Amino acid sequence: MTAPGVTAVGVGEIREVGSAAFAWLSAHRGDFALGEDALTLDGHVDVTWKPLGELAQTCASVRAHTPPSDPLHACASDLLRFAWQQTGQGELFLRLQRLEPFATYPLEIYSVFASAGFRHAGYEAAAGMTARTRSWRLTEQEPTRRLGVLRAERRSGIHRRERAAQTLRRTWLGGLPEPWTFERSSGYALTHVVFHLTDWGRIPTGVPADLADYLAHWLPPWLDTCLDAGMWDLSCELLVVAGSLPGPLDPATLQHAWTRIARAQHPCGALPEQDHPGDPGADREPDFLRCYHSTLMAAFAAAQTVKCLAAEGVPG
Repeated sequence: MTAPGVTAVGVGEIREVGSAAFAWLSAHRGDFALGEDALTLDGHVDVTWKPLGELAQTCASVRAHTPPSDPLHACASDLLRFAWQQTGQGELFLRLQRLEPFATYPLEIYSVFASAGFRHAGYEAAAGMTARTRSWRLTEQEPTRRLGVLRAERRSGIHRRERAAQTLRRTWLGGLPEPWTFERSSGYALTHVVFHLTDWGRIPTGVPADLADYLAHWLPPWLDTCLDAGMWDLSCELLVVAGSLPGPLDPATLQHAWTRIARAQHPCGALPEQDHPGDPGADREPDFLRCYHSTLMAAFAAAQTVKCLAAEGVPG
């Protein structure tokens, strides 16, 4: 049965957004490459490992949410292999482990590859040894980040007794806050809580029932607020969340959101993080660091939305 309000043409437009985003990502794969500063103590992780890890996460997720016959599946697989090659087939993670044994970001990024079947036994052994120390267990982290680390451990074959349920209830979303307190920072926090609980959309039942009901009620107005503010990056993350919940997607909300995002997408396929009215450079291709993440999220959200609509009987 076709959901009212979302036509086959609408699904096609969503796919076009995802395809254009992947075309841009493929054309700019060199910008994701690790430079010589990736293993230096004064290197900037936010412009080396972070973009590469986010590329890998998006591609691993899209590959999991699309059939092998889908062109997006092939594109995501190609970029995922590129990202793995950049890590020296995992060897650089072992070197990072020796340089920063108690840093969590190497394990968080490595776990993305592990979830897609790319593994490095030497790194996993070293990381597992570190994870058994009291220092690792007692590292102070915000609850949302802690959920991510626990998910990364499970993906990488590290099993400890720490319970994610207790950590969840210390997050903004886990406390079921007053909906009018939603803002940019809490928005990003809640999306990542859902990402960690559902393993990036793979396990919809991972969201407890009370949180799923809360999100089903308040996600549409929050998304509408972000769209009105031109917050395209966060809007796409919220669309991923919408597609990661156990309930059906709201057709009217999806139609409105994807129309706005399609209009905001640059002809080259890039999606800016934030709308900047009056910016004299608005007609030029956005700067890589200011658009790569939002473009990744557009690709991910498109794949997730199309998958969910197909499950609801909407033709694509």
